[in-house]
Amino acid sequence: MPIESGSSAAARQVKPKRKPHAISIRRTNSSEQERVSSQRDMLEGQGAMMSAVCEEVYVQSVEDSKLPPSIRQTLLELFGQIEREFENLYIENLELRREIETLNDRLTAEGQTVDGGDLSKGQLKAKASHSTSQLSQKLKTTYKASTSKIVSSFKTTTSRAVCQLVKEYIGHRDGIWDVSVTRLQPVVLGTASADHSAMLWSIETGKCLLKYVGHAGSVNSIKFHPSEQVALTASGDQTAHIWRYIVQLPIPQPVVDSNQMSGEEEVDFSDKDEAEGDAECPSESPTIRVPSTTLKSHQGVVIAADWLVGGKQVVTASWDRMANLYDVETSELVHSLTGHDQELTHCCTHPTQRLVVTSSRDTTFRLWDFRDPSIHSVNVFQGHTDTVTSAVFTVGDNVVSGSDDRTVKVWDLKNMRSPIATIRTDSAVNRISVSVNQRIIALPHDNRQVRLFDMSGVRLARLPRSNRQGHRRMVCCTAWSEDNPICNLFSCGFDRQAIGWNINIPALLQEK
Repeated sequence: MPIESGSSAAARQVKPKRKPHAISIRRTNSSEQERVSSQRDMLEGQGAMMSAVCEEVYVQSVEDSKLPPSIRQTLLELFGQIEREFENLYIENLELRREIETLNDRLTAEGQTVDGGDLSKGQLKAKASHSTSQLSQKLKTTYKASTSKIVSSFKTTTSRAVCQLVKEYIGHRDGIWDVSVTRLQPVVLGTASADHSAMLWSIETGKCLLKYVGHAGSVNSIKFHPSEQVALTASGDQTAHIWRYIVQLPIPQPVVDSNQMSGEEEVDFSDKDEAEGDAECPSESPTIRVPSTTLKSHQGVVIAADWLVGGKQVVTASWDRMANLYDVETSELVHSLTGHDQELTHCCTHPTQRLVVTSSRDTTFRLWDFRDPSIHSVNVFQGHTDTVTSAVFTVGDNVVSGSDDRTVKVWDLKNMRSPIATIRTDSAVNRISVSVNQRIIALPHDNRQVRLFDMSGVRLARLPRSNRQGHRRMVCCTAWSEDNPICNLFSCGFDRQAIGWNINIPALLQEK
């Protein structure tokens, strides 16, 4: 402890003394040298006097003390250490002073040689400023060159990932919150919108096939039954609806080949006219107005809903801080999943096991295990610093979570203490999705971008936004369609449209 305080005291003594000597470089006449010498002698005398006083004080204090001999001996040793430390600091101070004087003499001599006379304070400052600016410029140039090499290496790696916009699905009159693809034939695209409706689309033609208008509030999510033509929607009217649909796919038209672009190309463009997003679903398309089943027990907005494996039960997530498990056949509430401290933002079920994850604004997401009917365990994942916007399962024992803290984390269900991979981005992340076949994470962002990463956190591509293509507002959600040869990734945003993409990422690039 005494050593640390002495070192800090030395640092405080040395720093202020550098500046006055550096400024007074031209004071090198004989009278000045005599004055410095006399100051040195005076300081040495003061040091000797201080040492004697200290010795007399602590010896006297020890003699008059009533402390036990062992403690007095310890105090004497401590005082001795303090004295030696002060002596060392004093000697270092004197040496620093001599070095400063030598440096001043050298600088003064150089100034007389260069300028033919004593350098003024202004000249010295200008010279120092010029040298500093030269060094700063050299550092900037070196840093810029190194950064350019790094960026170039990234571009070389990701340029082989080809991302092509194939089809736009326009017809909603407000932002689209969620997008989903059916798991059975016929394969159709579903969208959930803030305009109180959900729509089903032909992926190939972009035509609206059916419109559901049974909700009285914003439709916040849509999910399809794993084996039947049944859809599940969640809404701001505090309910979830289950409704059946029958669609007939139109004859596909030839797809206009768009210019292929790599995921890294981007050219700024002005926003499209809002009128483009005002196109209505064709009047001849069927409309469903009444659900077959209504699930209601929440006291707040139902933000998301999903089917458990088998399709006999569904789980809903709400702003009332609860997730509910329902029986589809009876519409009865089976379990209320409580524990989150703030509003829920998303829920997702495992494709093959009775597992559920719920995410929340309380910066956590929870894993609910229903595999054992008698035990319903819950595990809490803590690792984000802001709202967890979504958490989804992958094949195996992994969960991927996205957050408003601009990170995406990959977790191992067997080790929940820390993520096995972390992806850092420049914008908040919304509802993510993971490709089962390619194990690629699609990240929709608030800044209108959609980025692709592999499970180890390596960036693969960024979906193009050029030539008036791409989203013009916040991208809310992404969804993969594994076996579709035309569009294998879909995105939706608050620009009132959904977009179908063809993503071609070579296997070699995925391995990297």
